[in-house]
Amino acid sequence: MVEIKTPEQIAKMRAAGLVVAAMHAACREAAVPGATTKDLDEVAAKVLADHGAKPNFLGYGGFPGNICTSVNDVVVHGIPNRETVLKSGDIISIDAGAIVDGWHGDAAITVFVGEGHAPELHELSRVTEESMWAGIAAMRKGNRLVDVSKAIEGYIRRQPRPASGRYGIIEDYGGHGIGSQMHMDPHLLNYVDRRRGRGPRLVPGMCLAIEPMVSLGTAKTHVLDDEWTVKTDDGSWACHWEHSVALTEQGPLVLTAPDGGKAKLAEYGVTAAPDPLA
Repeated sequence: MVEIKTPEQIAKMRAAGLVVAAMHAACREAAVPGATTKDLDEVAAKVLADHGAKPNFLGYGGFPGNICTSVNDVVVHGIPNRETVLKSGDIISIDAGAIVDGWHGDAAITVFVGEGHAPELHELSRVTEESMWAGIAAMRKGNRLVDVSKAIEGYIRRQPRPASGRYGIIEDYGGHGIGSQMHMDPHLLNYVDRRRGRGPRLVPGMCLAIEPMVSLGTAKTHVLDDEWTVKTDDGSWACHWEHSVALTEQGPLVLTAPDGGKAKLAEYGVTAAPDPLA
């Protein structure tokens, strides 16, 4: 069952999305050499408290952090801890979520720690982020879910191959519906699997968390003994970008982007929906 939101409910999700954006801004600033991933978790917790919001990650299935902190070859679901100390040259995916008045926001960014990153890492992050925006631009009334998957995969496949030889589009994890819960139907693949059909038609009131995860090698992953941390099978580094998006009668609204997605969607010839909280 796909949950269809009213404009009033989307406005509450926008409020949650802006808290997530504030979490990311604070964590990006705190992601410096010498900081631990637990330090970032505490920064995120303070932002949540300052906004009177609740974390949607903490306690979810037993997860022990307010955010997920995934470093280098960790794709997703890295657990914040005191032992993981960031160093110059690392990359870290910061996946954050918030609940406001019972409605959820969820987004992820990839941050470059310090200096000394290989050009192919910058390109990996660019390709992953831009594929997300291509998917968001495909979230239009009348399209189907597969059109979002097709836009994400198509963007990645059109890019020049990295020195490693390929971009791996992570297979076992993808986007999802979001609203009164963090994870809801439908599941969104970041590639086209024709066995799954075209998926539901996109209609106003649908909200999706669109989140490509891409590596510099394999698409295959495994979960560590902590039952959360997901790593690439070949140790290749990975990037993760995510936004929560609502489809409205006026077009897509990127709930977790400070400007509602206006600037980036314009690059794709798409007009973002008006911000209900503006």
